[in-house]
Amino acid sequence: MKTIRLTDLAHGGGCGCKLAPSVLSNILAKMPAAAPYANLLVGTETSDDAAVWRINDRQAVIATTDFFLPIVDDPFAFGRIAAANALSDVYAMGGTPILALAIMGMPVDKLPVETAQQILAGGASICAEANIPVAGGHSIDVPEPIYGLAAIGLADPARVLRNSTARAGDTLILTKRLGIGIYSAALKRGELDDAYYQEMLASTTQLNAVGAELPDIAGVHAVTDVTGFALLGHALEMCQGAGLSLRVDFDALPVFEGARELAQSGIGTGAAKRNWASYGHDVALGERPAWHRDLLCDPQTSGGLLIACAPGAAEDVLTLVRARGFGHARAIGTFAAGPATVTVN
Repeated sequence: MKTIRLTDLAHGGGCGCKLAPSVLSNILAKMPAAAPYANLLVGTETSDDAAVWRINDRQAVIATTDFFLPIVDDPFAFGRIAAANALSDVYAMGGTPILALAIMGMPVDKLPVETAQQILAGGASICAEANIPVAGGHSIDVPEPIYGLAAIGLADPARVLRNSTARAGDTLILTKRLGIGIYSAALKRGELDDAYYQEMLASTTQLNAVGAELPDIAGVHAVTDVTGFALLGHALEMCQGAGLSLRVDFDALPVFEGARELAQSGIGTGAAKRNWASYGHDVALGERPAWHRDLLCDPQTSGGLLIACAPGAAEDVLTLVRARGFGHARAIGTFAAGPATVTVN
């Protein structure tokens, strides 16, 4: 049987196939408002990473789901990346996953059963690293391969981290390097060096489990993860939730060197352009080359955490995340009073 590249069966890949922010906003505009529930601590109101339901004074359930089309051709790696990405939303809320359910769509007339088995095995291997089971799931026959998880976690209701509670003066920290979408675009074109591919795999399969430890640091005020809406999109969500502005230092951003080179050569994603069209009116870039904009809008699959913390807590946060393997973590900006906008210096 002829070898089929998974990425050839997908019109998009990873978190780059998310709906653009403006499209999603229009779709949700007429969604009926949820009835008030006293125990629903986090719902859809601030586009946060997961829903949170309080069980009692000591326990809250965190629930989320995430799935997408292949970002790589290796089915085992695809499963690992998708699972790590889905679990990230639990960690971004300060929670600890307890179980997952698999979500799979397969073009059964185009791919052998072994491919589906390897995807599931990859996802299960990441869940094993997170010390949780894949306790069930659901599958359908679709034209393009899809995989992800519904993930359930637990947290102390008083220690849940939100994306909307940054404070003026807070330092913003990013834990992973940027450029995954650019790497994936190069891979799809057959132009990604193996060394860069290995960087991509290492980053996208690194669990953001340190998020569960962040509530232990006094001064950590807000957290989210960087995925399909890119650094600018998710930073803007933090600004909108808190009613603050943000100033980002471009030179401080951790970026894959290969992605920097590829972006300058013109390789990027259509999703980056859709992202900019959705929220560029709330961003001040000044006179910058186009590749700077495309990098800032580059969709990240299983990206890093964005952590807003008091300036005095920044060193403690950086020490913790670097000790947990995020050696490229950097302080990249500062929140201030003002309208919900981002200025890039």
